[in-house]
Amino acid sequence: MHQLSRSVRFCVNPFLPNQATGYNGFAARPTGQGLSLFLELGIRLSHSVNPDTGFVINVTDIDACVRHDAVPIFTEYISKQYKQSKHIGVVNLKQVMARTLLVLQKSFLPCTLNELSLQLTPYRKLIMKSDCPHTVFYSEKFEFAAMHKLWNDNFTEQQNLDAFGKCANASGHGHNYWVEVTIKTESAKLFNSLLFQKTVNDRFIDLVDHKNLNADVPHFSSHIPTIENISDYAWSQLQSHFEHGQLHSITIWESDRTNCTYFGP
Repeated sequence: MHQLSRSVRFCVNPFLPNQATGYNGFAARPTGQGLSLFLELGIRLSHSVNPDTGFVINVTDIDACVRHDAVPIFTEYISKQYKQSKHIGVVNLKQVMARTLLVLQKSFLPCTLNELSLQLTPYRKLIMKSDCPHTVFYSEKFEFAAMHKLWNDNFTEQQNLDAFGKCANASGHGHNYWVEVTIKTESAKLFNSLLFQKTVNDRFIDLVDHKNLNADVPHFSSHIPTIENISDYAWSQLQSHFEHGQLHSITIWESDRTNCTYFGP
């Protein structure tokens, strides 16, 4: 069994009578005209590979289905709300995604539609899974800068150098980290993104940002500050502190090539 993911980018021009298709699917199709709303719909499908083509499914078929069946749902809803000067909250988007998920369920047969995601900005997204359609997963990325040294006091100097290489530098070294916090909630109507941000900021970011993790964060006096252990620490700081959601996962990046995701104990 394979899983295939495809992103379909599109723009909504809420005040124009018609949406222009355009010619650049990589950027967005329908395309934006002037200032427009850019969205990205993610599709995750699972099935075995077709031995004749080597495909799970042809991605051009995914694009065609999404643009024909899903994009108009978002375009119609968003345009209507904008013209009525109405705010579109998470609960509204959950309803639109649920409708879209239902419409697309049989669009890719014999493949199974596992997941639908809506990228709201490069750093914020909503996810809905077909096996729990009443739940929405909300993710947001944050950044912090910190320095650390990877060192085990029970190792000899050579053992530390062998295990950690340059990361065992006695003076330490720094990273510009990213952290993505994902919660799951069925109470989207009550969800408050500002409160979500404040919780992450107060209970984690402020404790590690522009800090020497080994010296300034007591937790790391007994834990080596790897991204694995930083994700554990973030989990312990944030678990049970989201009023209308449950912590689902923490992902820490120390570079664009290296990250670790923790789903809790």
